[in-house]
Amino acid sequence: MLRGIYLLITITLAPVIHPQLRAQEVSSEAPRPVAAETLPDAPDDGREKGYPEAVIVPLPDDGSTVTIESAGPQTKTGSRYTLDRDVVITYKDRKVEADHIDYDSDTGEMNAAGHLKVTGGENDEVINASRGSMNLKTQTGRFFDVNGSVGLHGSKTSKNIYSNGHPFLFEGKVVVKTGPKNYDIYDGSVTSCELPHPDWQLFAGRFSVKDGKASAHNSTFRVMGMPLVFLPYITHPSEGEQRQSGFMIPVIGQSSTRGFVLGEQFYLVLSRSADLTVGLEYYSKRGWSQTGTFRYRGLGNNFVMAHYSGLLDRGYISDGQYINQGGEDILFSGRYDLSAHTRMVGNAEYLSSYAYRTAFDDNFNQAVSSDILSVGYLTHQADGYSWSIRADRYQGLKQTATATQTEQQIRIFHTPAFDLFSTEHRLGQTGLEWSVESEATSLKRVQPNFSTTGLTHRFDLHPQIAFPLKAGGWSVRPSVGVRDTLYTRSKENRTTVPPVESGEGINRADVEFDVEGRLPVLERTFSSPFVHKLFGDDIRHTIEPEVDYRLVRGVDNFHRVLRFDDTDVVSNTNQFQYGLTQRIFVHRKSNKPCPAVVIPYAGQTWMSTASPNNSGSTPGATTSDPGYTASPESCGNRELISWKLAQVHFFDQNFGGAVVTGRRNIFDSTLAISGVAFLTEPRAISPLISRLRVRTSDNVDVEWDFDVDTGAKKFTSNNVLVNIHEGNIFSGLGYARLNAPGRFNVAGFSSAISDFTQLRLLLGYGGPTHKGFGMAANAGYDLHLSELQYGALQVQYNWDCCGFSVEYRKYELGSVRNENSYRFNLTLANIGSAGNLSRAQRLF
Repeated sequence: MLRGIYLLITITLAPVIHPQLRAQEVSSEAPRPVAAETLPDAPDDGREKGYPEAVIVPLPDDGSTVTIESAGPQTKTGSRYTLDRDVVITYKDRKVEADHIDYDSDTGEMNAAGHLKVTGGENDEVINASRGSMNLKTQTGRFFDVNGSVGLHGSKTSKNIYSNGHPFLFEGKVVVKTGPKNYDIYDGSVTSCELPHPDWQLFAGRFSVKDGKASAHNSTFRVMGMPLVFLPYITHPSEGEQRQSGFMIPVIGQSSTRGFVLGEQFYLVLSRSADLTVGLEYYSKRGWSQTGTFRYRGLGNNFVMAHYSGLLDRGYISDGQYINQGGEDILFSGRYDLSAHTRMVGNAEYLSSYAYRTAFDDNFNQAVSSDILSVGYLTHQADGYSWSIRADRYQGLKQTATATQTEQQIRIFHTPAFDLFSTEHRLGQTGLEWSVESEATSLKRVQPNFSTTGLTHRFDLHPQIAFPLKAGGWSVRPSVGVRDTLYTRSKENRTTVPPVESGEGINRADVEFDVEGRLPVLERTFSSPFVHKLFGDDIRHTIEPEVDYRLVRGVDNFHRVLRFDDTDVVSNTNQFQYGLTQRIFVHRKSNKPCPAVVIPYAGQTWMSTASPNNSGSTPGATTSDPGYTASPESCGNRELISWKLAQVHFFDQNFGGAVVTGRRNIFDSTLAISGVAFLTEPRAISPLISRLRVRTSDNVDVEWDFDVDTGAKKFTSNNVLVNIHEGNIFSGLGYARLNAPGRFNVAGFSSAISDFTQLRLLLGYGGPTHKGFGMAANAGYDLHLSELQYGALQVQYNWDCCGFSVEYRKYELGSVRNENSYRFNLTLANIGSAGNLSRAQRLF
C-alpha cells in the first residue's frame, strides 16, 4: 500500500464528486489508531459540563476546492473520508492539520484529533487543540484544550512576529468558534504576549470575542503570574485597528513643586477618523490641572489636532510675596486640501502666561521658549505661481515676571496679508527670466512702551529680471530689480527709543543690481591601496568657489519705517560676497557593482543590482519604468565632509546712513549672511561664516557652525552638534555659544550683549522596544552661570510585552522653577501605560 507516502486529493466542495476521485483506489486497510492520550474519553465529552455547541448557519456552495494531504491510509465511504497521519486539509485561505480527521465533503463537517492545528483566515488565526470539530463552509467549530492567536504568525524555525501592532493570544479549556472571526473562550485567558509564558494575562470563566473585541465579566488581571486586580467587566481589542472608548490607566507621580500627583483620563472614539481624550490631575501643593486633546485624520494629508492644558493654581508664598503661576495653553494645527493645488493650513497657539509654561511644561525646550507664532493661510499653487491669503500673530517674551514686575511681551499681527509669488519664467526666446514678489497686508505692533495706532497698511511690489549665462563650467547670473513699498503710517525720523509714531504715510523705493557667479568646480580623485584600505573606495575632493556682488540704491528714509518683519529692514548696500564649499566623497569605482537594494516597482519588490550609472536591473524593471529609483547612497558618491566658508566686504560701510553707532543694527543684507547680529558701527568686513558637517557613516553625524568676527577677534556664535549611534548605544553632545549685540531698550530694558554658553549631553543604552535592561541620562548645563538647568536619569527593563521605567528629573530655571520629580511607567502591550512618564518625555 501507500503507507509513508503523501497522497494529494483535490475535490470540489459540492455534492458532485470531482472526476479525479472516481478513478481513485480506496484503501482497504483499516485506519491507523491514534495515540490514546490524544483521544477524548467519549464523543460527547465536554457537552456534559454545559458547554454549548457551535451555532451552524448553512451557507450556499461557492465552488471552492478542498485539498487533502496525508501520510497514512485513506478510506472513503460515500462523501465521508477517514484520514490518518499528518493530515492536512486546505480550503481557501484556511488550513487544518491533525493526526486523524474524519471529513464529509458534502456538508463540510470534520472531526479531528491529535495535534489539531487550524490556521489562516483574514485575521491570521491560529488554533492549537488536542481535538475538535469544525465546519469548513460556515467557519464554525468547537475545540478542546486550546491555545491560539489572532494577528500573530511565525514558524518552528523563526521567532513569531506580529502581523499587526496589537496581536491577540488566548488559552481555554474549550473554544467555541461561532463565525469566521468570532469565538467564545471558556475557562481561559487572553493576552498580547507570546505563549506559553506571557507577561500579563486576563483570566475569566468566559470571554466573548465579537466585532474585533473580547469582553468578559468577573475577570482577574495578572502580571508575571501574580493577580493584581479584579475587574467586574472588561473589554480588550482582538484586532490591530480596533479602538475603544473608556477610562485610561490612572496617572500617579510625585514632584517637589506639585506634590503628590493623581490623575485620570477618558478616551472617547468619535468615529473612524476622530477621537478625544480629556483628563484631570490633582497636584496636592498647587491645585487642579486640566487637559484635552482632539485628533482627526482625513483623506490624504487632511488632519486636525487641538490640545488644551490649564492649571487652577492655588499659588504659594515666596519671600513674603504671593506667586500664582496658573495659566492656559491652547494649540491648534490642521490642514485641508481643497484640490491638488489648493490647501488651507493653520497652526495657532494661545498662551496666557509664560510663567505657567516655564513652571509646568515637561519639555525643557518648550519650557524655555520665549516665542510663539500662530499662522493660518489659504494658498493656491500652479504653473510656478503662488497666491495666498495669510494671517499671523507673533508673541514674544522679552522680560519674565518678578515679584514686583509683570511680564514684558511684544505682539505683532498680520491681519490679513495677500501674497503673490512666482518662480522664474522665461521671457519668450530672449533668454531672460522674470519673477515677482508682492504683498498687501495690515499690521499692528504692541509692546509695553510703544504701540501702533490702529492698523498700518503696507503694499509691497518686487519684480526682478535676470539673464543667466553658462559656458565652460562658468555660471554667471546678472539680475536687475526694483522694489516699491508703501506704508500708511510711519515714525518720526529719529534714532531714539522708544520710537514715536507718525500718521504720515511714506513710500520706500529702491533699485537693485546683482551679479551671482559660480566658478568651475575643482576636483581630484585619490585612488591608492592606502585610500582603499581606509575608506573602501576612491576618495573625491571638490572645491566649489562662488561670488556675489549686490548693489541697492534709493532707500533714503530707513529710520522712518515702522518695524514689523524683515520686509521693513531693507537698506542701501554695496557689497561683495565671496566663499567656497569643499566636499569629500567616497567615490565608487565604475567597475565595482553596487550592493543589492530593494526598489519598489509597480506594487512589487525588485532587487536591483544596478551599476554605478544605474543602467542595470533585474528583468522586468528598467530605468524608464515608473517607480524605478536607484539608491544614490549605495550606488554613487557618498558625502563624507562638506565645509562652507563665506564672508562679505561692504564698500558702503554706513549702509546709506542706516547704521546707528552703539546700537544693534539689523538689515536684510546682514540677515542674508547670518541670523546672528554683528553690526554695531560702520564696518567693512562681516564675520567669517563657517558651516562644517562630517558624516563618516549612518551612525556618526558631526556638525560645527560658527561665526567668527575677525575685527573684534571673537566668536559671535559657535555651535557644535555630535550624534553617535552604534547598536544599542547612543550618545549626543550639543554646545552653543553666543556673544553678540543684545537688545537696546526694546521693551523698557536694555541688554548690551547677548552672552550665554550652554552644554547639553545625552548618553544611553537600549531603546523603547529593546528587550532587557536599558539606561539613559541627559543634562543641560549653563557654562556662563555654572548652573545645571536640567537633568534626567532613566532606567528601564523590557520583557516580552511588558516594560517598567523609572526616572528622576530636575529643573533649575531661576526663581520660576526649581523642581525635582520622580516618574515611573508600567507599559503592557495592547493594554496601555500606568504612571506619569509619557512617551514624549522618555530619553529612549
